Amino acid sequence: MTDAPQIIDDAQIIDDAAAVQVHWADGGSSRFHAIWLRDNAPDPETRDPGNGQRLITLADIPASTRISAVNIGVDGLHITFAPEEKTVTFAPGWLRENAYDQVSGPDAPWLAPGVQTWDGALTVPATDLPDLAHRGAALRDWLGAVRRFGFAKTTNGPTTSGALLQVVDLFGYVRETNYGKWFEVRAEVNPTNLAYTGLGLQAHTDNPYRDPVPTLQILYCLENSAEGGDSMVVDGFAAAMRLHAEDPDGFALLARHPARFEYAGSNGVHLTTRKPMIELSPDGELTGIRFNNRSAAALRDVPYDQMPAYYAAYRRLGEIVNDPAMEVAFKLQPGESFIVDNTRVLHARRGYSGAGTRWLQGCYADKDGLLSSLSTLERGVAA
Repeated sequence: MTDAPQIIDDAQIIDDAAAVQVHWADGGSSRFHAIWLRDNAPDPETRDPGNGQRLITLADIPASTRISAVNIGVDGLHITFAPEEKTVTFAPGWLRENAYDQVSGPDAPWLAPGVQTWDGALTVPATDLPDLAHRGAALRDWLGAVRRFGFAKTTNGPTTSGALLQVVDLFGYVRETNYGKWFEVRAEVNPTNLAYTGLGLQAHTDNPYRDPVPTLQILYCLENSAEGGDSMVVDGFAAAMRLHAEDPDGFALLARHPARFEYAGSNGVHLTTRKPMIELSPDGELTGIRFNNRSAAALRDVPYDQMPAYYAAYRRLGEIVNDPAMEVAFKLQPGESFIVDNTRVLHARRGYSGAGTRWLQGCYADKDGLLSSLSTLERGVAA
C-alpha cells in the first residue's frame, strides 16, 4: 500500500449489482465484485478479530450475493450485501492495496515490489552480528536488505562451532536435512558432496533436488587462512531478466519445460525433483531460479524439436551467470557470514589450496520466517 492516504471520491453499483466501482481522489478507479468483497469482509463474524483468520467458508456465502447499497463514510466504504442484508465497512487503503482491476496482464516477466536486481557493482549490505541481536532498526534494515537484494552479510560474530545458529535465531528456525542441523564446509576424504573439497564451484542454487527447496542458506566462517576460496554471489533474477532481454523464446523454454535434478551421494538418500530452471507465477512474476549443473539429471521433458533451442538457452544462461560483471566476490573472515535467498541468489566458490585452513559451517532456513520477522519489525520499529 502506498504511504499516502487513499481517499474515495465516489462509488457506484455496476454490472446489475454484481460489482461496485470506486473512484479515487487521484483520478484512478477500481472495480470489485460482490462475491470477492463478501469473501474478504473484515467484520468479526467473517474474520476472527484476534488472528484475522476467516471464520466462514465460501459455501456459507450465498451464490446469489449482490450489492444492494453502497455509501461513503468517514471510516470507509459501507457496502450492504443481499440477500443477507449485511453491511460491512472496508478501509479505503485496504481496497486500494488489494485492487485487482487491470486492463490486461503483463507482457513480460516482472518482479515483486521491493525486489531490486543487481550486478557486480553492488555494495554488499553488511551489519555487525551484535548489533542485529538488539532486534531493532539494525535488524529491520538487514532483513530488508535480504528481501530487496536476496543477500546480506554479518560481521564481528563469534568463531565458535555452531555460531551460525545465532544468525538463524534472529528471524526463524533451522531447516534440518539429511546433512544435519548444520553441515561442515571443508575438504574431506571421499566427500559425499563436491562442496566438501577444495575445488572451485560454479555459481549455483543449493539443493535443487528437494521439493520444496530450502529458501534460505547461511554460510558462516570459522577459519579461513587458505590461499583462495573466495565466495561469490550472483543475482539469478538479474541473470534471468538479462536472458529474457536477449532471447525471450529461450527464456520461455527454460520457464515452460521442467528440468530434473537428483542427489544420491550418501547411503539411504535419493532425492529427485522435476522443476523448471526459471519459475514464474501464473501471472508472470519471476519467483525462482534452480540452477545447479552438479545436480542436473538427464533432461527428458523437453520435446525433441525444442531440445537444441533449450540447450542453447541453458548454455546462454550459464554464460550470463559466469560473466564476471554479474558477480560480487569477497573472502569471508572468521566471524563473518552471509545469507542468500536460495530461490534467487546463486553462490559460488573459487578453488583453494591445501595450505592453511578453510572451515565454514552452513545451514538452511525458510524465507517465511524472515519475512514475518521483517513485517513485525516494520510495523513496530521507528525509523
